[in-house]
Amino acid sequence: SDQSFGNSKAMGGIAFGLRDGAQINPLNPASYTAIDSLTFIFEGGVSLQNMNISGGGVKLNAKNSSFDYLAMQFRLHPRVAMSIGLLPFSNVGYSVSDSKVDNGVSQTRSFTGDGGLHQLYGGIGVKVLKNLSLGVNASYFWGDITRSLTQLYPNTASAYSYIRQNAVSVSDYKLDFGLQYTQEFNKKHSATIGAVYSPKHKLNNDYTVTTQASSTVSQDWDATLEVPNTFGVGFTYNYDKRLTVGLDYSLQQWSKTKFGIKTSDDAVREDFNETYTYCDRHKISVGAEYIPNLIGRSYLSHIKYRLGAYYSKPYYKIDGVRAADEYGVTAGFGLPIPRTRSVLSLSAQYVRTKGTQAAFLNENTLRICIGVTFNERWFFKRKVD
Repeated sequence: SDQSFGNSKAMGGIAFGLRDGAQINPLNPASYTAIDSLTFIFEGGVSLQNMNISGGGVKLNAKNSSFDYLAMQFRLHPRVAMSIGLLPFSNVGYSVSDSKVDNGVSQTRSFTGDGGLHQLYGGIGVKVLKNLSLGVNASYFWGDITRSLTQLYPNTASAYSYIRQNAVSVSDYKLDFGLQYTQEFNKKHSATIGAVYSPKHKLNNDYTVTTQASSTVSQDWDATLEVPNTFGVGFTYNYDKRLTVGLDYSLQQWSKTKFGIKTSDDAVREDFNETYTYCDRHKISVGAEYIPNLIGRSYLSHIKYRLGAYYSKPYYKIDGVRAADEYGVTAGFGLPIPRTRSVLSLSAQYVRTKGTQAAFLNENTLRICIGVTFNERWFFKRKVD
């Protein structure tokens, strides 16, 4: 799942070097120290999307909505800030079917999947030097994913059917580390370099395979499921606190993760060893944000105008071949809510996922993201004459 927040979504997904004290950026926990001592931030966001899928002469349209994020951020100390939030880590949802005749026997197959993993994180950012901040997020994962295969032979004497359901329940943790260094050249010019690292981790899980034919058999299997090493680096330039431009690159080493399964009697099921099905995921993003006038009286002069784009090589393969290339363009606004310090973030993302071979699927997605940032002054002493 895309885990960027409202401002980042509209800026092509840049985050590693993004340092904004008015919005939360969990993709680099070192950014938490940008918040000032009087501020408490609370953010939430949702997305609506329309997807057109085509392949093999068949077209399909799908519309859905999703929860994006819910988080808060505040200072603990002049050099320490904290963020807590809830994010989706992965989503599974599909229903695919086909029919064919093999040696005069009709066969119908259907594949379905649903579920996903949720991520609850708590993060700390520390300003170790005037210009240098370090941060870490500790996340707890949980969730269930179910995948099913149904094969039906309708023309046989008993209309024979076979069903296999793979169900996995995950419960574990993950760590993410971040760094940001900011250099101010003068009162109007500054630049920030950011870097992030997430170590590979094997997820604790319960994996059950249930088959149903003439009888039903349920068996617990020993499964290896891993999240990959992730590396990221980003750069942003800021002019007069009104213009921000940035560039990000990230690498997820999915090719080095494992997905293997053993039965309860430790017999390795080679047909389920799917290590080969993944390849490294690369992504490069560019983005910009512009505010016309920080002190102007016009409402339009305070709007944050955002623009971005990205290119990505997804991590999945089909028949041993990288399945797709992905391109995206983004745009949006940060709309100040009158008489408050809060912001309504609106963004639109157009994503083109193009199959690397003619037989693979192509997807065109238009996604509208809506986020609200409640920015309140909590930590100050009131004086009454």
